[in-house]
Order: sequence, then C-alpha cells, then structure tokens
Amino acid sequence: MRITRLQLHDVKRYRDLQIDLAPGLTIVRGPNEAGKSTIVQAIELGLTGSAGAARSDLDGLRSWDADPAARPTVKLDFTDDADLDHPERRGRIEKAFGPGGTASLTLDGETTTDPARVDALLAELTGIPTPAFFRSTALVGHGELQDLDRDDATVRERLAASISAADRGTAAAVRELERVLTDLNVRGERDPGRLRIAEEAVARSQAVVDAGEAALTRLAADREALGVAEAAREAAAADLAGKKDLLEQARRAEILIVEHAAATERSERFAEGVRVGDELDVLRGSHPSADPLPVLRQRVEQLRSLDAKIAELGAMLSGEIQVSFEAIVPAPTWRPVAILAFVAVLVGVGLAVAGQAVAGQAVLGPIGLGVAGLGALLALVGIRQRKAALDIRRQGQLADIEIDRRLRGRSQMEAELRRAESESLALLAGFGLADLAAADDLLAREEAHVAAIEQLDAKLLGLVGREPAETLPAIRDAASRDAQLKAAELETLAVEAREAGASERLAAEVKTAEAELETARDADAKARAQVEANPVDAGQVAGEAERLGVWREQLAALQRRARVHEAALGGIERATAATMERATRYLEKRMVEDVERITDGRYRRVRIDDETLDIRLVAPEKGDWVDVRQLSDGVLAQVYLAARLGLIRHATGDRRPPIVLDDPFVAFDDVRAARAFALLRDLTRDHQVVYLTSTDRYDAAADAVVELPGPTAVDAGEDRPAAAKSA
Repeated sequence: MRITRLQLHDVKRYRDLQIDLAPGLTIVRGPNEAGKSTIVQAIELGLTGSAGAARSDLDGLRSWDADPAARPTVKLDFTDDADLDHPERRGRIEKAFGPGGTASLTLDGETTTDPARVDALLAELTGIPTPAFFRSTALVGHGELQDLDRDDATVRERLAASISAADRGTAAAVRELERVLTDLNVRGERDPGRLRIAEEAVARSQAVVDAGEAALTRLAADREALGVAEAAREAAAADLAGKKDLLEQARRAEILIVEHAAATERSERFAEGVRVGDELDVLRGSHPSADPLPVLRQRVEQLRSLDAKIAELGAMLSGEIQVSFEAIVPAPTWRPVAILAFVAVLVGVGLAVAGQAVAGQAVLGPIGLGVAGLGALLALVGIRQRKAALDIRRQGQLADIEIDRRLRGRSQMEAELRRAESESLALLAGFGLADLAAADDLLAREEAHVAAIEQLDAKLLGLVGREPAETLPAIRDAASRDAQLKAAELETLAVEAREAGASERLAAEVKTAEAELETARDADAKARAQVEANPVDAGQVAGEAERLGVWREQLAALQRRARVHEAALGGIERATAATMERATRYLEKRMVEDVERITDGRYRRVRIDDETLDIRLVAPEKGDWVDVRQLSDGVLAQVYLAARLGLIRHATGDRRPPIVLDDPFVAFDDVRAARAFALLRDLTRDHQVVYLTSTDRYDAAADAVVELPGPTAVDAGEDRPAAAKSA
C-alpha cells in the first residue's frame, strides 16, 4: 500500500490539512510544534485505529478551537499493488472518530462502511492487524532508537511482540489456558480446585458403595454371573495381550531380518577387503624390478636413447670422409679502375668550371661534364669488382674451415661412440641384464605388476573406502558377530512371528481380539448392572453407584480438560518457540545486509538468541561476539533500525504497509545517516517511506519534501500573575 494523499479535519492543531505523499520516499519537515507527531498519529489512526473512540480519547484528538460536536476525521487516498490480478488498485480510507464513529473503505469502486469489516480489510491490505502491531513494526520513533537500554520498550520486548504477534491473541490465549489450569489444579484446603473436589466426592461415594456391596451377601448368584463375565473379559484381555506381544515380535523380526542382511553384507564385504589387502601385500613385496617404476622407466628410456645414438654414430663412421679441393679464382684487380675513375671525375669537374670561368671557352663545359660522367661509370665498375673480390676471399676462408672441420670430426665421433657404448654397458650391468630387449621386458613386467596393484587398490577402495588396512579384520569380525547376534535374537522369537507377512496378519488378529474384548466388557457391564439392579436394598446401593458414576464421569471430564489445556498450552509454547527460531534466522539474514551497509562493512555478522532475543555482533577490535548494548548509542540505534526493517518484511509477509519514521537518525553521524537513507531509498522498491524530521539534511535524497509551518501565536502576557510581572 502506498498513500498518495493525507487529509485531516479537526485533528489536534490542524483544522484542515492536505498533503500529497510520493510513492517512494517523502520527507515531512518542520520545526518543533509543527505537527509532525500529529501526522504520525493520523497515519496510524487511518490504517489501524478504531472509529468508535472513547470520549476521553476524542477530547485529546479534537482540535482545541473546533466545535465540541466536531469529529476528528482522517482521509487517506492510496494505491495497492499486492494483488497480482489487480496490479494497480486505487482506494480511499475515511474515518470519523468518536462514540458512534464512522469508517469507510473504497477500493476499485466498491465501498465498505461497516467499521469492523473496514478494519479487517485494512489488516488484509497492510498485514498490520492492530495499532500495537503497527507501532512494533512499521512505525519507528526517534525515542525508540536513542534510549533502548533504558526505555520500557526494550529491543527484546519489541522483537517478541512483533515476532510472536502477541497482540493477535496468542498471549491472551496463554493467559486463559493458565487461568483454567490454575482453577482446576489448586490444592489448598480453603480453596480446593475442581479436580480435588471431584476426587474427594468419588472417594466418598466409593466408600459408601463398597460398604453396601459388602452387606449384599444375598447377591451371590448375581455376583457369580458377574465373576463369569469378568473371567471372560480377562481371558479376552489376556488373548489380546498375547496377540499384541506376537505383533511386537513380528515387527521386531522384520527389523532383525533387515539388520541381519546388512550385517552379513558388511561382513562379506570386509572379508573380501581382507583378502584383497593380503593379495596387495604379496604384490607389493614381489616387484619384478628392484627399482621403482618411474626410475626403471627413466633408465630404460636412457638405454634406448644410447642405443639409438650408438647406431647413428656407427652409421656415420662406416663410410670415408671425402674432402674436395677447388681452385680459387684470383680476385679481379679493382684498384686501377678506381684510380682512373677518380682522375676522370676530377678532370671533368675542372673542365666544367673552366668553361664557366673563361670567356669564349663555353665548349669546355659539356666536355667536362662528359668526362665526369665517364669517371662515374668507371667508379661503379670498380665498386662491383671490389665486391666480387671480397666474395671470392670469403669463399676461400669457408672452404678452409670446412676442410679443417671434416678432418677433426671423425676422431670426435669415434670418442663419442666409445662413451655411449660404455654408458650403455654400465646401465645394463646395473640392471644385471644382457641387452636392451631384456630391459624392455623387465619394464613391461614391472608396468603390468604396478597396474595390478593399482587395480586391487581401486577394488579395495570400493569395498571398504578409506578404512585403514589394519582395522579391516576387526571390522569384519565385528560385522560377523553382529550378524550372528541378529540371527540368534531372531531365533528367540516365536516361529509364527518370523513367518512372511506375519505383521499384517497379526495386526488383523489384534483388531479382532480388541473387538472381542469390547464385547466381553459389554457383557461384564451388563452382569454388573444386574447385580446393582437386584431388589435387595437396591435403592441405596444403586443410587450411590449412580452418584459414583456421575462423579467419576465428572472427574474424568475434568482430567481430560486438564490434559487438553496442558497439551494446548504446550503446543502454543512449542509453536511460539519454532516461530521465534524461524523468525530470528530470517531476521539475522536480513539484518546482516543492512547493518553491513549502514556501517560500511564494520559489522558483518549478526546473531539473535532464540529465547532471550538478545542481539550480538562481532566487534572487529575484539574479534568476538559482543552484546549490542555494549556498543555506542548510535550503533545500537542502527542495529535496531535494521532489526525493525527486517521485522516489517517478516511480520507483514507479502503485504507492503507504509513505513513511518519519526526522525530516528538523531544519533547517527552524517556518514551513517547517509548510508541509512540510501537503505531507505532501496526499501522504497517494496514500501512507501514517510520520514518526519526538523532538519533539511535529507532533502536531496527524497522523492518529495513536505514542509510544515511552525506555530506563530505567542502569549501576550495580560493574564500573568502580579508576582510574575514584578519579577
């Protein structure tokens, strides 16, 4: 539910007031005496208040300058999206308070005017059944978060009231059950309980009946018939007891058969495990190789490498090394060409300069340029001849190096071949083998041996898991003894109980025996009635016997009532404990996120005691849990705010009532107040939030700001006492 507009008429300081509220976060700001508390009270009255207020309450609610007959009126326009079939329903609540007050609720065009029905529909819409529950959850005042450890509304009381929903009738039911049990069980002499009165009456009547029956010796025949009936009843009871015993044996036999099969299977499995373990011991002590498999594999690989190297070197040394000599062509002479080119360039440049400098000799210029060009061509030829000479010299040097390398390579390969053969013989000698084939065979046998060990290890793991090998015989023997014990115990049971389907058959026989016992009891009752109906002094005996029966019935009824009330009380207590446990776990989960966010990760763990509802945090300085009341008032307020937000989510279920906060962040510093406001902003996704304050430090975070004007009237002072004026 989200309130869109609040209208007040003749409510405290407001004769007429209308304010619009944002669907998200609205700040209602004003100075002291601006009427912020009146806004809070008006929202509470509109959502949970009873229109039929007492006259004394009406006098405190009505505006001072209103007509004495005026009724304070609260109107709330709202939208509701809790119904999936109607995602955006609009409605209006209007309540006029006072004796015979009126209430109406309009939702989707349908109007309800019965006050009780209006309250029920509002409780369904908001999830808040009563004003007390509203104040315990969706209404948070600044006083509640400042003095929690000194105020009557302690954390525990507020949590208990909200979680157990005591104002929904649970506490009243508990008190009523305790009152009835006290009335039944009082044992005092002056004020005996009803159970004691009935017990004493039964005892007195029983004494009179016993005395009368002792005097009725003339009723021997009737008593004999009664004895026969009693004997038949006892025989039926004995037969029923025997069949019940057989039924219990049959059920025990079913259990023993299952347990015997399980013990036998366990014994066989561990016996197989012992056998596999013994086989493993034999294999582990009989490896084909004295070296571990990785070492053996490495050495065989080394032998193979040496064998390949020996074969390669032998092949290389089996032919002769051919050394060829090629005649090196003399390098062309490039220096004369270079000198001639240099001279031609100089002459050409000189002629060109002279042609420009001497008058009448212009023909020298072209000649000089031609000679210089010729010199440039000769220079290119000289450069090519020089490069060819350098290539021929380099080829000669490489040929010399190749000849030298080939002459020295054969002796090195022969030495390397001898070393490889020596290393191969040494490795074979270490194995005690003749050749590489024998080494390969040893490696293959060792690999097969290790594979067999690994296979048996896997089988043993599947049989007994990680159980140590030395414990397997003891476990096997214990399982075998257990199977023998189960078999022996099974043998002690009756053969009839061990038959297949005995349990179902005996259960049917027990039902039949119970019916026969009931018939015998009826016969016994009839025989007793005949004795009591005997005309010899029958009036006195029968009358007292009837009174005894009445008292016994009353006593049995009272005893049943006491048992029922005790069971109901215990059920409520167990249900309350279970509810508290689920609620505290839910509350812890929700509080952790909010507390961590408000404190910027300083406190990350929250724990709530299921019985005392004490809240504890892990203090980073201590590294351990501490009671939240040991921390500062600001932290206490922040933790309690997170608790209240979690309670709203838990207590109202899938309903989304507006949350009203009367400046609870007074004790917060600016940083944590900003984080708390960010938390409220996120909360507006599910709930409308109305925050009342006297400061503007939160205005920027709001969707809407409603500013209330402060009072302007002052006391003129004309009626002050004389003593006060002189002072």
